[in-house]
Amino acid sequence: MKIRKGKDSENLDKANAQSRYQVSTKDLPLACPMPEMYLWNSHPKVYLPIQETGEAKCPYCGAEYYLKDSE
Repeated sequence: MKIRKGKDSENLDKANAQSRYQVSTKDLPLACPMPEMYLWNSHPKVYLPIQETGEAKCPYCGAEYYLKDSE
């Protein structure tokens, strides 16, 4: 689990910058925005159920997540 410190000097990704993300089982439980994203310009954190189908879509921003090791 990554610890988010929230400092401007950190190299975090812009939240909701992409519409499609590939994630792995190490990212579970999956939440949008992900830990490596800034929070200040994003929506509230929401957990996404990706384990059953290998796919999930964020109800806030519409980002689609795909589990790469679900095959």
